[in-house]
Amino acid sequence: MKANQRVLILGANGFIGRHIAFALRGAGLQVIAHARNPSKLVAMGFETLKADLNDPATHQPAFWQTPLADDTWLVNAAGLLSGTQAQFQAVHIAAPTAAYAAMTPSARAVLVSAIGIDAETDFANFRRLGEAATTDQVTILRPGLVMADTSYGGSSLARSLAAFPLITPVVSDGAQQFNPIHASDLAAIILQCLHVPPSRKPHNIGGPETVTQVELMQMLRGWMGLKKRPIFRLPLPVAVAFGAVGDALRFGPISKQAVAQLQHGVHAPMSPEISFEPRSVSNFIQSRPAGTQDIWHARLYLMRPLLRLSLVFLWLASGILGLTLSADTFVPLIPTNLLSDTTLIAMARIGGLADLAIAFALLRNWRPGVMTWIQLGLILSYTVAFTILAPLLWVLPLGGLLKNLPLLVLVAIWGVLEHER
Repeated sequence: MKANQRVLILGANGFIGRHIAFALRGAGLQVIAHARNPSKLVAMGFETLKADLNDPATHQPAFWQTPLADDTWLVNAAGLLSGTQAQFQAVHIAAPTAAYAAMTPSARAVLVSAIGIDAETDFANFRRLGEAATTDQVTILRPGLVMADTSYGGSSLARSLAAFPLITPVVSDGAQQFNPIHASDLAAIILQCLHVPPSRKPHNIGGPETVTQVELMQMLRGWMGLKKRPIFRLPLPVAVAFGAVGDALRFGPISKQAVAQLQHGVHAPMSPEISFEPRSVSNFIQSRPAGTQDIWHARLYLMRPLLRLSLVFLWLASGILGLTLSADTFVPLIPTNLLSDTTLIAMARIGGLADLAIAFALLRNWRPGVMTWIQLGLILSYTVAFTILAPLLWVLPLGGLLKNLPLLVLVAIWGVLEHER
């Protein structure tokens, strides 16, 4: 490796991508971290490349010639679990193909693919096509279940189920097999592969210890210092139904894809060509104590969709009432000469429409960051307006405007929980 060897990491803002970026930087490489929005990577001290892989400009080799100049290595950790056909095509095939074409002849690359891509799903199909689009300069790795000291997506869901109160849920019989690998060990294998001649033969990457789904949940529960609870075997049709609801409402890892992974297990026996010896799952789970943040995260993770649904119900009910409640019901509560009854009625109807719009945006989980500020702004506007028009609403027996204060806190908490990265 030459001094100041450069490496471009596609998808560096993802769960696996960040671990790769930190590990390669720690090994002395000059890392260029790619992301669609790299602001957080900039704050972490990385040189960054801002690019949306859906942008047709990234589908041309000319786009990548500057970041991949001077024999810069490439690690492709970009990928989608769900999306449109066009998005899969862009992220898994078009943009990487252009990047491979822009590499200098002596540069090397690693594609982080996935195990179990023989299924008939968009994810599996485009992963296969992404592997087929590689060149002789690319080593293909197929990791299984990747875990780390932090968690994201599926590993966050596993922690959450392990911390479930009263019972420990598992999908189907819970006997499915997993051999997790730590993200830092995967990064070390990637670094090793960059230092040896590339091999397009896909290499399975997994840990040395195989555990069942039940054993993994009990292991995580014990790590968090929680007592064992009875195993609750969730029938597969029920789990699939939960996954379908999760897909429809965009609940992240609660999806049919996640259920399918749990049902079939994620077992990736290490390819014999890989000489690195990763740690066992028992070893790395027990290598540090669970902190308060780990337990809070595990217990709050499944509360997040419930919180969003509660806000949907609140705005939906408020919107329906604003549109349908008779004027005789609410106009007498606002004894003011500042506005006419007609104006107050119009305000109620317009507010009802705004509330319904917020409810439907939350239902689809549209831009959570934006929706947090819209909700806070609207609640504050309602509070200020009614304070001016009818200050006695603050002293109504059932709370009146007082309820807006905890509601503001609730919306703010939801906004915090929706930011996973």
